[in-house]
Amino acid sequence: MKPLTILGIAGSLRRQSYNRSALRAVGTLVPDGVTLETFDLDGLPGFNEDDEKNPPARIVELKAAVRAADALLFVTPEYNYSIPGVLKNAIDWASRPYGDNAWDGKPAAIMGASVGAMGTARAQYHLRQICVFLNVPVMNRPEVMIANAAARFDADGALTDDDTREHIRKLITGLVAWTHRLSPRAGR
Repeated sequence: MKPLTILGIAGSLRRQSYNRSALRAVGTLVPDGVTLETFDLDGLPGFNEDDEKNPPARIVELKAAVRAADALLFVTPEYNYSIPGVLKNAIDWASRPYGDNAWDGKPAAIMGASVGAMGTARAQYHLRQICVFLNVPVMNRPEVMIANAAARFDADGALTDDDTREHIRKLITGLVAWTHRLSPRAGR
């Protein structure tokens, strides 16, 4: 049986971001038989419809990584009540040109970390709306909204909060079950 592969994408470019740290923590919490691959959005060019039929190499890599994955995990900060531009840019590139949507049908989960009390709730909701158009079935529960992130990670970005760790573990376990439910042959 081949491992089920989850592609994790952090919607932040900042090296010390709590969302990148949360994605690293996921790598330590995946169950047996599951592999977490990540794709770094750093270096993606801005979406240009003139180039969508002949995309830059970095975009070809992104679309290949999405297609190779059995499931997706978006880890997003919240900027101005929404997702960061870099994440939206990646979503746009990998969904184009029309009829070549790499995201199509991929089971997904969303989580995020914020220094504020809302824990990226609005960004996650907005990303769910985007996923409707992409035909990405996002599981509804459990939700992981890491509020007050500065108190949950140490200075090196390691997750130190046991409750948060357990919430993430439940999210990943749920994503695996969701993926098997929607794609019964995934990871088999």
